Amino acid sequence: MRRTEPARGMRDFLPEDVRRRDYVIGVITRVYQRYGFEPLETPAVENVETLQGKYGDEGNKLIYKILRRGEHEKSGEADLALRYDLTVPLARVVAHHSARLPRLFKRYQIQPVWRADRPARGRFREFFQCDVDALGSTAPVVEAELCAAIADALVELGFADFRIRINDRRLLTSLLQRMGIVETLHETALVAFDKFDKIGVDGVVAELGRRGIGSEAVSRFVALQELLTARPGAVGVAASLESVTTVDRFLPAKSADGGQESSLDNLRTILELTRGTSAEPRMSYDPFLARGLSYYTGAIMEVNVADLAGSLGGGGRYDNLVGMFAGHNIPACGFSLGLERILVVMGERGMFPATLPHAPADIMVALFDVSATGPSVRLAGLLRAQGLRVLVYPDADKLGKQIKYADGRGIPFVAFLGADEIRAGTVTVKDLAAETQQTYEQSAAGAAILEALTRRG
Repeated sequence: MRRTEPARGMRDFLPEDVRRRDYVIGVITRVYQRYGFEPLETPAVENVETLQGKYGDEGNKLIYKILRRGEHEKSGEADLALRYDLTVPLARVVAHHSARLPRLFKRYQIQPVWRADRPARGRFREFFQCDVDALGSTAPVVEAELCAAIADALVELGFADFRIRINDRRLLTSLLQRMGIVETLHETALVAFDKFDKIGVDGVVAELGRRGIGSEAVSRFVALQELLTARPGAVGVAASLESVTTVDRFLPAKSADGGQESSLDNLRTILELTRGTSAEPRMSYDPFLARGLSYYTGAIMEVNVADLAGSLGGGGRYDNLVGMFAGHNIPACGFSLGLERILVVMGERGMFPATLPHAPADIMVALFDVSATGPSVRLAGLLRAQGLRVLVYPDADKLGKQIKYADGRGIPFVAFLGADEIRAGTVTVKDLAAETQQTYEQSAAGAAILEALTRRG
């Protein structure tokens, strides 16, 4: 027997799934546009060297590589790959099209990406990212507006319990030094920290031990974590600023180059700039937030909800990434929402609006007999021109069977064109919910049905 399911980690999207996705994408797109971001699309396939080396060792292992074609196929070499994220392709685009783009370039991009990851709840090998990025400025207002845009989108989708966790990679480096972790172990320690929201304090402690981090450093991690969690519910700008001050006291004396002080001030400024936005009550400083991707250079952010292990999205500043392609650095910062995880949580919580369209059409034109096919198709065209979604039943089945089909698909109205209606230029419309029917002039039928749909809400 042939297998009919999709490949592991991939999915088919039935009509209801697509309608829900379109709804969420529509909300996110409208919010991004309100903040002045422009649309961008890039190819699904990139040159493998474009992606390789941009995501750290863990990320490099998850890139879907494409074998060389033709006579080179047997070599096992890859020259192309499916895009891993939307940020590296953006950096390539900015480097390649710099002459055609404005100095301050704000873009949003909603497209699928592919990772050879282990499938789990809300995690797939093919998934959509909803990215928003600003390039050309180092001002902290960029991070603050990104947090506000993400918060606006989630609020409009119906989320009320999310947190936007924020940190700075430079400050995290200072923290690692204060904990006594040698520089050669910084990257492996960050991998452990990045799992904190999934495995908790005890899990991170065990993970640090397995990765060769000494017991003294682990003890300092636990001490700082206990200090920061002593105040439950420390969410919001005011509480986050207090947490920043706590970590500042924990750190060693300011570095000679002022880098540590600069990152602290930057973090405080970002938090202050979110005041008065929908992000303000949801900001949460997390000194152990790491973000796994190696291209981050400054502030990093992640958004979480209580009933999902992992995040709904994340991002940060990556001022050096474009320089890998352009030869000179261009400051950049972005945030990405994971569409699939949003859909999972919204579905489980019943967050989709009841008014979300679920029927394929507003009205179905039934077919009495084959001779009425032409008039039925012409009627459908007229109704579509009047603003209705119309489905023509293609076969001259029994009327009861046709009505049952329309009712089963949630189509609220059925139009009948018998010989009398065709001669008179009229159409009889049956309201399936009310079990009533009425005859209209064909030219007036569309307006009457639209009015009835409006009354239904």
